Amino acid sequence: MAKRILITGSNGLLGQKLVALLRTQPEIEVVASSRGANKLAALYPDVRFVPLDVTNATQVAKVLADVSPSHLIHTAAMTNVDECEVNRAACWQQNVTAVENLVAVCEVLAVHLIHVSTDFVFSGEAGPLTEEALPAPVNYYGESKMAAEQVVQVATCPWSIVRTVLVYGTAHDYGRTNIVLWVRDSLRSHTPIKVVDDQLRTPTLAEDLAQGCWLVAQQNATGIFHISGDELLTPYDMALRVADFFALDKQLITSVNSSTFSQPARRPPRTGFIITKARKILGYQPHSFADGIRLLAQQTAETTQ
Repeated sequence: MAKRILITGSNGLLGQKLVALLRTQPEIEVVASSRGANKLAALYPDVRFVPLDVTNATQVAKVLADVSPSHLIHTAAMTNVDECEVNRAACWQQNVTAVENLVAVCEVLAVHLIHVSTDFVFSGEAGPLTEEALPAPVNYYGESKMAAEQVVQVATCPWSIVRTVLVYGTAHDYGRTNIVLWVRDSLRSHTPIKVVDDQLRTPTLAEDLAQGCWLVAQQNATGIFHISGDELLTPYDMALRVADFFALDKQLITSVNSSTFSQPARRPPRTGFIITKARKILGYQPHSFADGIRLLAQQTAETTQ
């Protein structure tokens, strides 16, 4: 049966990967939406775009009624952890109020809502984690995402929550960086960097996260799914691997612990996901971190080793 999938936050890293993936699927109509102008217009002129501010309840109701999607993949969020800590009202509006707006309309129209969440809903005391682990956030970003999950979990429409960890990849006309690009670009410019060695994550290639969201929609799977890479690494480990791949000077990388940085928001020390459920139920298969770096290098027109 044909599906019409509406993506929020289509200008973001995950949103762009979803548009690229879904537009190639048979019997799928993808509709992109974002608060700002469509950054993908030149790349994908075939993809319908509608402006949408998810914090505006009236606009949400109108757009969803006009588009009439079978599925909505909600990627739009305020994700800068320190900014969320400092500007709590904006964080709550973008991460919780927006979800309340979407849920209200998805319930009326019986739209399957796929909500993207984060490992930061957890305390980070005992990773890697299964879907059954109890959320206990240590910062306001995590609190807002946990509250959004709670809104979704009592929705009367079909729903899914896709949690992920430390997403990396390349995107078109996208101002934000991520650990792989930051390490590569810093070392290329011979800039010394300090990278924490006392946090553990399962870094996630943006294409893998998009694939996970698509598998959920394709199979109309409901419930919570952990979608990430399957290698538990410290950011320092990741930085060394990036340096090795691009043949850059590892001497520029200093390992430090989290207390070195005075950031407004605490970080959970040890998260990372156990992805057995996604493998078994969805058939999800992530890239290795090495293959993820290789793909990113190809996309940025680099010579791989």
